[in-house]
Amino acid sequence: MVDSFTHLHVHTEFSMLDGASRVGELAQAAARDGQPALAMTDHGNMYGVLDFYRSCNDAGVKPIIGIEAYMAHDHRSERPKRRGRLDDSGGDTDAGAKLYYHLCLLAENQTGYKNLIQLSSRSYLEGYYYKPRVDWELLNEHSDGVIATTGCLGGHVLQELLRGNVDAARRKAGKLQDIFGRDSLFVELQDHGIAAQRQTNPQLMDIAKYLGAPLVATNDSHYTHAHDHDSHDALLCVQTGSLMSDHDRFKFEGHEHYLKTAAEMRDLFHEVPSACDNTLWIAERCNVEIEFGDPKLPEFPLPEGFETDAQYLEHLTFEGARKRWGSQLPDAVVERLAFELKVIDDMGFSAYVLITGDLIEH
Repeated sequence: MVDSFTHLHVHTEFSMLDGASRVGELAQAAARDGQPALAMTDHGNMYGVLDFYRSCNDAGVKPIIGIEAYMAHDHRSERPKRRGRLDDSGGDTDAGAKLYYHLCLLAENQTGYKNLIQLSSRSYLEGYYYKPRVDWELLNEHSDGVIATTGCLGGHVLQELLRGNVDAARRKAGKLQDIFGRDSLFVELQDHGIAAQRQTNPQLMDIAKYLGAPLVATNDSHYTHAHDHDSHDALLCVQTGSLMSDHDRFKFEGHEHYLKTAAEMRDLFHEVPSACDNTLWIAERCNVEIEFGDPKLPEFPLPEGFETDAQYLEHLTFEGARKRWGSQLPDAVVERLAFELKVIDDMGFSAYVLITGDLIEH
C-alpha cells in the first residue's frame, strides 16, 4: 500500500531554458497522483514564486517556497579562474574547487520566506560571479525560519564525497547543521539512475547517522513526464548554443529528472522509508502565506515639514516644474500635474515614485 504522499518533489530550473515544465502542469500532475505538497527551488532566484504559489493553490496542492542557492567555495568575494569543461557546478577552478555549489533552501514560515528573499537579493548584489552566490556568512545571517538540505551532486557535501574526502563532507554537513539547527538540516538522497548518486547515497546515510540528522528523499524535476526528456535536452542545447549531436556538450545524465509518482519514490527508497516519511514532516512544517492585491511598497524617509509621501512628492514635482517653466506656472501645467499626482496618490504609489526619483537623482 502506497501512501498518498511519500516524497517531496524539488522542481528546479537552473536557468530560464533549463525547465521544460509549466508550473500549472506540474501542480496538476502532483494533484492527480495524490501528492499534497510540491516544492519549487529555482536556481539562484525566486522569480517564479508567485505563479507557482497560485498554480499549486488552484490545484489543491500545498506550495513549498524555496530556492536552490549557488554557494561560493568559502566567501562570496572570491573570483577564481575557471578551467576545464563546463558542468552543473560551473566547472573547476585553478585551486581545484568548483566555481560554485548548490544548496537547497525551503521557507518554513514568513520569516524564512523573507530570509530567502534577502539571500537571493544579496547573492546578486554582493556575490555575483558567473552566478549569484551566497556563502556561509550570509547563510548564518539569514537562517531563521529556513529548512536546508545537503543538496544534489553539485553541493558542497556531495562534491567532497565524490573527491573521496569523507571527513570534509562530514565537516561541511556539520557546518550546515550548526547554521540551520538539528531539525532543520536534512541529508538529501536522490536517485535519478546516476552512478555517482548510488555510490554516495550510502555515505550520505552514514553522515546522517553520524550527525543525528534526518534524511529526506527528493527528486530533481526539470520536466513533468518521462517522455519530455528529449524536449528538455533540446532546450539545454538552445541555452548552451550546442547541437544535440555534440557528444561533449553540457547535458543531464540519466533520463529521470521528471515528476515521479509517490509509488516510484517509495520503490526507489524502500530501504530507507524514513527518507520518504520525512517529506511529510517538511510539508507540514512549511507554511508560507502570500497575500495578493495589497502591494508591499517600502517606506520613503520624509524630511521634516512633510507628513505624507503624497505631500512631499507634490512639493518636489512643483519645484521641478518651476525650474522648467518658471515661477509662474501655466494653468494647463498646474492642472495636469494635479491630475497626475492624484492618480499616483489614489493608487498608493507616491512612495514608489519618490524612491524611483531618488535613484535617478543618485
